[in-house]
Amino acid sequence: MDGLVSNLGLLINATLVATPPLLLAALGSCFSERSGVVNLGIEGMMTIGAFVGAATGLVVGNGWVAWLLGGLAGALLAVIHAIVCIQFHADQTIAGTAINFIGPGLALFLSKAIFSSSDTPPLNSANKLPKMFEGFFEAGSFLGNVLNVYTVAYLVFVFAAIASFVFYKTKFGTHLRAVGEHPEACESLGINVYLVRYICVILSGFMAGLGGAFVTLATINQFRPSVIVGQGFIAIAAVIFGKFSPGGAMKACLLFGFCSGVKSIISMSNVISPNLISMLPYLVTLAALILFVGKGHTPAANGKIFERSK
Repeated sequence: MDGLVSNLGLLINATLVATPPLLLAALGSCFSERSGVVNLGIEGMMTIGAFVGAATGLVVGNGWVAWLLGGLAGALLAVIHAIVCIQFHADQTIAGTAINFIGPGLALFLSKAIFSSSDTPPLNSANKLPKMFEGFFEAGSFLGNVLNVYTVAYLVFVFAAIASFVFYKTKFGTHLRAVGEHPEACESLGINVYLVRYICVILSGFMAGLGGAFVTLATINQFRPSVIVGQGFIAIAAVIFGKFSPGGAMKACLLFGFCSGVKSIISMSNVISPNLISMLPYLVTLAALILFVGKGHTPAANGKIFERSK
């Protein structure tokens, strides 16, 4: 019985480690997609956020500052995406694909320029994000596994609640949802469509950067070129699975995070090949898209070019 409780605690812990980067990126993607701008560059924004988070953590020695700077790095790439797509009416899918090349390429270039290696040096506990209740509970106990996790692991659920409130209880949320459905009608009512979309796209990059920085400041403890490994695309799948709403995206991210947690627990037993186990989150993502992608309501103007009337 004690072993079952302990394993349950480990599973919850692994889920709380895997969910935050997905949920942060997915919440940002919700803002961009619902405003009418497709952002496939989430992966690239997470990658540059992961590098900046690790690099600044090593330099400044403060995990919170490094985490926020990782978010700002993702926001800078989002500014490029916003200008290209909103101002110059570029194809949003191609622009997002370009960001997915620029982000990892820039991160790798800076890593080799600063650290003379594609990997940054490992971070120590003083440079990382802090944990909740560290030292309060016995290591390996159920409460220790569930509560002695990184503060951000619980903070992201507060972010999800705030995002849902903004979406459905504020004037800005009404505008962003309307802009994603009928931008021409919004313009006729005096709503600045470009401004709303700029804010949403930049916010999506900031949140994706925070998600990437969490990986290096909490999960992996250093930057490596493969550190994000498709998590940006899983976050986008979670948004589709969650019907483009913060609440739905949170549930989808918890599902994918749970699958990653199951993967981590099973891999400890060495009964099944680690290569097969590592496929589990991606297989669940594919299954979710196949079963639910046609049932979600995509914003009517999502991905469509909007030009201001003369």
